[in-house]
Amino acid sequence: MFSKLYDKTMRWAAHRHAPWYLAGLSFAESSFFPIPPDVMLAPMSLANTRKAWRYALITTVFSVLGGAAGYLIGMFAFDLIQPYLETAGYMDRYQLAVDWFAQWGIWVVFIAGFSPIPYKVFTVAAGVIAMAFLPFIIASLIGRGARFFIVAGLMAWGGEKMDAVFRQYVDRVGWAFVAVAILALVWLQL
Repeated sequence: MFSKLYDKTMRWAAHRHAPWYLAGLSFAESSFFPIPPDVMLAPMSLANTRKAWRYALITTVFSVLGGAAGYLIGMFAFDLIQPYLETAGYMDRYQLAVDWFAQWGIWVVFIAGFSPIPYKVFTVAAGVIAMAFLPFIIASLIGRGARFFIVAGLMAWGGEKMDAVFRQYVDRVGWAFVAVAILALVWLQL
């Protein structure tokens, strides 16, 4: 099942409009959408290793633009999105991001690039606390850029060997992920 999905993803990654979809996903993820762009960046970089750096640049630029949109949402429309944060289960993460900003300031934006806490939470929190915009953008470019260039670089470096490894283990990893997700849901319900 997962190997067929993997093959389909690799075909989509080679589609001529895939860079536009990657740009849209990168923008949306940084301000409101729950799926990280890595899920599209990695297969695209693997499918066309010559363009991996270009894909990383697209992902970085549009992620930072989406981060700027998240910042503006936090600054001007937090009251409108607060109920969404609560119902989506992001309120604790949002409060943690605010606490981190109070403790570490601008360095939090760098951390956000690699944190398991969704980046959109940090962008909105930065707007709510009215963090200086230019340092926010610069830190976002560096933090997000580092993450996406590492992902693209690993895929380009691995190339066909990485593709072969993924194909060999994709079903096992997929089912393991499903099992972990089910266990996590059961644990959360208890």
